[in-house]
Amino acid sequence: MSKSKETALKAKGKPAALGPDLDVGRFTRDAKTWGYCPVSSLPEDIARRSLAVGVRADEGERAGTYFQIDHSTVFQKIQKKFEGKTEIMSTKDALEKYDWMEDYWWKVVSADADKYTALAELEWDRGYFIRALEGQKITLPLQACLFISKDNLDQNVHNVIIAEPNSEIQIITGCTVHPNVQRGLHVGISEFFIKEWAKLTFTMIHNWAQNFDVRPRTGALVEDNATFVTNYVCLNPVKSLQMYPVAYCKGENSRARFTSILYGAGDSYLDVGSKTVLQGTGSRAEVIARAIALDRARIYSRGLLVGEKEDTKAHLECRGLLLSDDAFIHAIPELTAKVQGTELSHEAAVGKIAEEQIQYLMARGFSELEAQSLIVRGFMDVGILGLPKALETEIKRIVDTTAAAAI
Repeated sequence: MSKSKETALKAKGKPAALGPDLDVGRFTRDAKTWGYCPVSSLPEDIARRSLAVGVRADEGERAGTYFQIDHSTVFQKIQKKFEGKTEIMSTKDALEKYDWMEDYWWKVVSADADKYTALAELEWDRGYFIRALEGQKITLPLQACLFISKDNLDQNVHNVIIAEPNSEIQIITGCTVHPNVQRGLHVGISEFFIKEWAKLTFTMIHNWAQNFDVRPRTGALVEDNATFVTNYVCLNPVKSLQMYPVAYCKGENSRARFTSILYGAGDSYLDVGSKTVLQGTGSRAEVIARAIALDRARIYSRGLLVGEKEDTKAHLECRGLLLSDDAFIHAIPELTAKVQGTELSHEAAVGKIAEEQIQYLMARGFSELEAQSLIVRGFMDVGILGLPKALETEIKRIVDTTAAAAI
């Protein structure tokens, strides 16, 4: 038995430190095997849901594509003009292809962190491996989709993403379910390695179901003069979502930026945060969160900045918008300075739409509902994600559709 499996076995019953506990045994592991299928040939209901999380069937708009349905990899391909510059495949294939993959497996996230990391090791269902080769600037985004087609299914993936020295890469990953799926569990382990002078921009869009439980576990190592930008967008109600990704800025002049846009509706329970640890001289970090809660949704928006080295700086900003008297947003900013010469700051604000804003827009010819919709769209401004223009336009279309439905 491997060391990681031995470690995971010890944590099989270990609850997570945050978020509601789950009985992982109540979900099914019985998934059918899906065969190879280009994204352009996927069934219409699957293709439509995938498009709603930014995964395009037109491969010409993406440098490469990985698509997984349930426990099966159904498509993985790099555009011909990007061959030799970047790679995309299942982590199962990557472990078989490269002996050195073991150096990246469970190195930033611990297999015994809780019952969900343990589940991902003991009941592993592939996931994607993406790598930008040294010195390569990948001019189009790569895309990955983790799709669930069966109700009450348990999907446990482990992803590894590497930006080699002096490379630059953009990734958009969409996670979603078939329209007939109402419940299930997705556990996603993602380990990022951003090497010297590299830049990695990662945008993740979740569009689950109202009775679905989600447990991502993410860690990143950022080396000298490297930049890690991660964006998270949650569009649809879920039963529960708990994630607390961490970036270790261990290199000199390393950079990390977390941005999230959260939309909680129905009885959703969202416990989402970001943590950055400034370990390298001159390292910088920024955490920005936007949260909207309506109906009876509960949102915990966390942020933790840790300064461990001199000449470091980080800022945390959280804003919440309540659209219901029964909704709840709790902003929890934390700052920990361990040395002199680190500068950490935060600001947080939670409230309802100001009545004067509504009246101002109504005085200019908008109805009350139109005024509210405009304010919500402005609050969910995807410009804060810092994406390339073409990708920003795509994400804006997706978010605007959700914002309009919120009112």
